[in-house]
Amino acid sequence: MLQKRQTVIFDRVRDRRSHIATLTHDYSAGHVIPLHFHDRDQLVYASQGVMTVLTSAGFWVVPTLRAVWIPAAVPHTVTMSGRVAMRTLYFKPGLARALPRDCCVVNVTPLLRELILHACSFHSLNKGVARQRHLIDLITDQLGAIQMIPLQLPHLSDPRARHVAGILLADPTNTQKLSQLCRGSGASKRTVERLFQDEVGMTVGKWRQQLRLMHAVRLLAEGAKVTHAALEAGYSTPSAFICMFKKVLGFTPGNYFKAGTQTASASLVEGITSCATGGYQKIPSDG
Repeated sequence: MLQKRQTVIFDRVRDRRSHIATLTHDYSAGHVIPLHFHDRDQLVYASQGVMTVLTSAGFWVVPTLRAVWIPAAVPHTVTMSGRVAMRTLYFKPGLARALPRDCCVVNVTPLLRELILHACSFHSLNKGVARQRHLIDLITDQLGAIQMIPLQLPHLSDPRARHVAGILLADPTNTQKLSQLCRGSGASKRTVERLFQDEVGMTVGKWRQQLRLMHAVRLLAEGAKVTHAALEAGYSTPSAFICMFKKVLGFTPGNYFKAGTQTASASLVEGITSCATGGYQKIPSDG
C-alpha cells in the first residue's frame, strides 16, 4: 500500500500539441519509479520483464507482453521484477475514450503490440501528419476491442480488514484459516468477511486466491518453473495451480505466456498496408 505523506511528483508531458506522446525506456531489476502522476492517460506496455503498479486503490501485476492502463491524474509507483523494457503511450485527453477511468491490466494483441512499438519509433504522433493520423486511428481502434484481465488486487481501508490483508500480503503462501488470521485484528471471522465483501466485493478466500495468482504470475514472468511458482504461491500441487490459472485467465500457464509471443496474422499485414497506403480501414478484433 502507498505510504502516507509520500511526495507526489507531477510528471507533465512536455509535448502539449501531440495527440500521442511516447516513451521508450529500459529499467534494471528492482528499479522503482517513485510516486508520480501524469496529465495524460497512459498505456504502459511491458515488452520484456514484469511490472507491479501500485496506487491508493490497489496494485496491478503486468506480465511480459501485457500492458497496464493508467488514467490521467492517478498517482502511482512502478516496480520492476527482472529487467524491464517499457514502452509507453501518453494519450491526449479524450482520445482513448474506450478505456475506463480506473487502472486495469490488458492483453495486447499482436497487432496492437506492433502498433505500440512502431509508435514508439516516433517521439510523438500528431493527426496533422497524414501517416501519423492513420497510425493513431489504428491504435485507438484496437483499444476499443481490448481485453481486460484480472490481475489487480484492491486495497482495504478498515484497519481490521487491513490487518488480515497485511498478513497475507507479507506471505502469499500463508495457509492459516481465516479464524486464525483474525486473531489480533479486533474483529471476528464473520465481521472480517463482511468488511471484505463491503469494501472490495469479494470474500477473503477470493481475495487470497487473487493474491496467490498474481504472486505466481510475477514469478512465472521472471522465469520460474510452474512447479516452483505453484508451491511459492501456496498451492499444494502444480495441477491445482494450473487448474485455477486456467479457470481465471483462460489458458494454462505455458499457453498464457506463449499467447503474447505469437506473430500477428493477416490483420497485422492489413494494418501495416493500410498505414503505408494512407487509407484507414476498421480492423476487427483478433483478441
